[in-house]
Amino acid sequence: MGRTSDADERLMTAARDLIWEESYGSVTIDDICKRAGVKKGSFYYFFESKAALAVAALEKLWIDDWKPKMDARFSPSVEPLERIRGFLEAHYTSQCQMQKNKGKALGCPVCSLGSEISTREVDVGAKVRQIMARRRKYLESAIRDAMADGVIEPCDPFQKAMALSCMMEGAVSQARIMNDPEPLRNLVTIGFDLLRVKTPQAGPSSPPLASITN
Repeated sequence: MGRTSDADERLMTAARDLIWEESYGSVTIDDICKRAGVKKGSFYYFFESKAALAVAALEKLWIDDWKPKMDARFSPSVEPLERIRGFLEAHYTSQCQMQKNKGKALGCPVCSLGSEISTREVDVGAKVRQIMARRRKYLESAIRDAMADGVIEPCDPFQKAMALSCMMEGAVSQARIMNDPEPLRNLVTIGFDLLRVKTPQAGPSSPPLASITN
């Protein structure tokens, strides 16, 4: 089994990847243990169920991957619209890279898992909603700053962040369904329309609105 000290880490990574690539319902504990190289008996030392492992894997994904990326993209040193632009553009880029590497546009692991089992696995559903709410707060902050800068029309930042998230999550889900990143190509244009951006940002780091998806 290797070092027992990292068995739980390997189980969480294996669960995240397998569930993302396949589905929560189709992946068994045996599958996860095989991918992780961990004996089944050791699984129950760390986790009482597949649901408990899924919750831990989602939190690990947030701490190790999503939060550092969100902190960097939404740094206060970055102009508000550029924070949002970078966030939306990253979805298309990552799905294109994923399709190239894995042959599939897998969409979002959190959204996919949530849409599959959030009404059946209470703890998993709660963790999915928590992570999605954390991510929306970054958008809400950027929208609030953009409104303060006068680059978007006055709005309710919470409601706009919710609408932007719904638009983006729907497009990501479509990319998985269609196995094609194309639904994500124009996220920035659609998102900026939704936010009612007043004028395009100028300068090398902020290309004209008409060219932001080129």
